[in-house]
Amino acid sequence: MTGRRDVLLMRNTAQLLPKSRVAIGVAIAVGVLLGCVFAFLFPHGLFLPTPLLTHSISKSDNAQVASASCESSERMNMLKSEFVAASEKNAELKKQIRELTERLKLAEQRKDQAQKQVLVLGKQHKAGRFGTVKGLRTNPTIIPDESVNPRLGKILEKVAVQRELIVALANSNVKDMLEVWFTNIKQVGIPNYLVVALDEEIARFCKSKDVPVYKRDPDQGIDSVARTGGNHAVSGLKFRVLREFLQLGYSVLLSDVDIVYLQNPFHYISRDSDVESMTDGHNNMTAYGYNDVFDEPAMGWARYAHTMRIWVYNSGFFYIRPTIPSIELLDRVASRLSREPNSWDQAVFNEELFFPSHPGYDGLHAARRTLDFYLFMNSKVLFKTVRKDAKLSKFKPVIVHVNYHPDKLPRMKAIVEFYVKGKKDALEAFPDGSDW
Repeated sequence: MTGRRDVLLMRNTAQLLPKSRVAIGVAIAVGVLLGCVFAFLFPHGLFLPTPLLTHSISKSDNAQVASASCESSERMNMLKSEFVAASEKNAELKKQIRELTERLKLAEQRKDQAQKQVLVLGKQHKAGRFGTVKGLRTNPTIIPDESVNPRLGKILEKVAVQRELIVALANSNVKDMLEVWFTNIKQVGIPNYLVVALDEEIARFCKSKDVPVYKRDPDQGIDSVARTGGNHAVSGLKFRVLREFLQLGYSVLLSDVDIVYLQNPFHYISRDSDVESMTDGHNNMTAYGYNDVFDEPAMGWARYAHTMRIWVYNSGFFYIRPTIPSIELLDRVASRLSREPNSWDQAVFNEELFFPSHPGYDGLHAARRTLDFYLFMNSKVLFKTVRKDAKLSKFKPVIVHVNYHPDKLPRMKAIVEFYVKGKKDALEAFPDGSDW
């Protein structure tokens, strides 16, 4: 069976071989023909290399590209210059915006000042029943800044009591009065006082008398006035000097040296205002204010005009707390005195304290208190009224300020004789006023 199957297979193969040879021959012939056709149509082949494509760009195209590149460079330079100009303008605008922002912040700080103080002190409240409502009396004290004057700060730590002290400015022109001043302070037993020496002689004098003294660092702007200036010139400096005390967080009882101390003034300070000052007034009306009627007959029915008047505070004796309004007061007075050298410091002091806000002017929002004019007595009250009254002459004031009389030293000594040593006729030799 097997032999027969092999014979059949050989026969079939022999029959297929002639047909396969014919197909192969035809395929070869078609391939050759197609090759010839492609060789004739595409002598460089179907796919060109990259260098040939690049080489095919014409010279005119190169010229156009170069021209476009030049124009692009010029345009770029122009854009750069415009960018620089815009940057400079932008910087200027930013500066103006910063300035406007600062002004806006300042305006916002000034706006609703009273409301902000309420927020500092406590929560806002509704108004109470009729007759029970009271406004704020006391502004908050500032945060002390010890970096302002570390040397002064160390002195104040030793001298001040409960962060308050008496301060007097003095140069050699008032040496004799200064001695009467601190001698009576020691006699009363007041520990917290300090002399700001405006020259070396006073500094040495105070040290020799065991008096607390602070000699300021040199200041070309005011030292010449401090060394040689008269009473009014030196008085004007205190507003600049006091600022550092307040910035350091200390309350100051500013004192001229023509003052005799008979009791400790700190026992009679209320501490409820930014400024508590003695008055130049000589009775209840002039010291504490009154309704003064101005008469102008030409106005007929409206001839009477009511005015409110008060005699000025004395800038030679006042208690000032370390608050923002207090520092603003010192800045305002010092600035005006530098611009108006012929102005009297006491007049400027009172104008800044009392003038209200009006068109073109923002008034100072400071709380103020007038001290009892019998306790904190001026020399007009003493020599014109008190010494002539049997009852009043037995009353012992806290201080007596010889502000109304130019013969200061002899009157100061007489005041000591009268109140300290009990000499009843010590004041009789002096006139009420002065002989010019």
